[in-house]
Amino acid sequence: MKALTVDIRTANASDADAVAGVHDAAWRLAYRGVIPAMHLERMVQRRGSAWWASAASRSRGGILLLDVGGTIAGYATIGQARGGRFHIGGPWDGEVYELYIAPDYQGLGFGTRLFRMARERLAASGRARTVVWALSDNDPAVAFYRRRGGEVIGRGQERFGATNLPKLAFGFEG
Repeated sequence: MKALTVDIRTANASDADAVAGVHDAAWRLAYRGVIPAMHLERMVQRRGSAWWASAASRSRGGILLLDVGGTIAGYATIGQARGGRFHIGGPWDGEVYELYIAPDYQGLGFGTRLFRMARERLAASGRARTVVWALSDNDPAVAFYRRRGGEVIGRGQERFGATNLPKLAFGFEG
């Protein structure tokens, strides 16, 4: 009997095709009916393999991959909090910019594992107080962060053409 391996590791440029595939599928699932279709399509198309290869080359460990049995099933991007840009209160020093799991792997606990590792990596780099933003209408993401103890610490808006969508900042202590 062969055991299924689950690993979370740092992305490199050779992972670009796989990450682009997860990004495409996860974003279409998460944002269909939330982000105006034309803008969603542009956002997905802009983040193809070349974009991810470049991002992995310059990220200095800021892209984490969920590898399930040799298949890239999710990713998270992390780094210094962009608090000033969003005008949120408090000394939030780390940020999970993105966390997405491929549709076939959702609901199996992999998002929790990836989120935990993202926060551990941020804490190890001196960024233990973490913020995560989610569009208010992305009910699964909002519920995910609330279930993990996130407190709403700020509100904002994201602009997509002429459409402004409300978003929430969730704070996580240590």
